[in-house]
Amino acid sequence: MSAFLLQVAPAAVDTATTVATAPVADTSVPVIDLLLRGGLIMIPLVALSLVSVYIIIERYFTIRRAAGDPDTFMNGIRSLMVKGDLAGAKLLCAQTASPLARMVEKGLRRIGLPLKEIETSVENVGKIEIARLEKNISILGIIAGIAPMIGFVGTIIGVIKIFYSIAATKEFGIPQVADGLYVKLVTSATGLIVGIIAHVGYHWLSILVERMVFRMENSAIEFMDILQDN
Repeated sequence: MSAFLLQVAPAAVDTATTVATAPVADTSVPVIDLLLRGGLIMIPLVALSLVSVYIIIERYFTIRRAAGDPDTFMNGIRSLMVKGDLAGAKLLCAQTASPLARMVEKGLRRIGLPLKEIETSVENVGKIEIARLEKNISILGIIAGIAPMIGFVGTIIGVIKIFYSIAATKEFGIPQVADGLYVKLVTSATGLIVGIIAHVGYHWLSILVERMVFRMENSAIEFMDILQDN
């Protein structure tokens, strides 16, 4: 009996070693191949994702450039106005590429009119500048709403493919449902991801614009105080 066990033990060890060292099959699927499984419905979803990313990046850098340094700029305007250097103040505005500088420049060009009219002119320019900052941000809100809906359309198409395949083959198995499930799941997931990206980008950029508007309003009030003091 002992001799038999000694003969079986090495065989068991060899079998375990073979199983342990056997290569594991790679079941990962390349992202591109996975996206292609979604079918034609993926074309609008990919297009919407590219548009969303472009708007988020472009608006972020635009708002960041527009922010500038309002404190330094307003200190320069105040210093020049105290000296009575109106031409210097206008030159500083012309050399500063920011919404605030364009607002202040408009007010400087209206000096001599009643303060109320100057304030109205500054506010009107501010509204135009805010509209420029908000350009295309609303598109992200639209994408956030329609991307999941397009993904849902893909889900319906996938279900239709499943039932069509079952009806055509009179069988119900993995081959009949695989293609339809790919379309259903891939399009739904992609639609949700694109919608989330657009939704987050929309609110994030809106917050940045709100902060910018707050700074512009404070600087506009400071500018009107400078005019009243001088």
